[in-house]
Amino acid sequence: MDSYDHNSSEKAEAAELQRMIAIEQQKAQFQAQVHNFTDVCWDKCIDSPGSKLDSRTETCLVNCVERFIDTTLTITNRFTQMVQKGAH
Repeated sequence: MDSYDHNSSEKAEAAELQRMIAIEQQKAQFQAQVHNFTDVCWDKCIDSPGSKLDSRTETCLVNCVERFIDTTLTITNRFTQMVQKGAH
């Protein structure tokens, strides 16, 4: 194998490693976001834990998580727009 093939192989391996790292970072960010939802929405909606959720608590949790997701998407989209404007 000549040096060109060796360098090409190393670059492919490095690119695959970077891709795998990016996937793991996305997984970690997702898990952190779920923990964040849990903390914020638990504090906001749960007065005292019981064996079942009443409808008010369930509605509060659903609304809380949906607003959290909406806000996160809005912020993410805004940052994406800013980066794209900066790149052009």
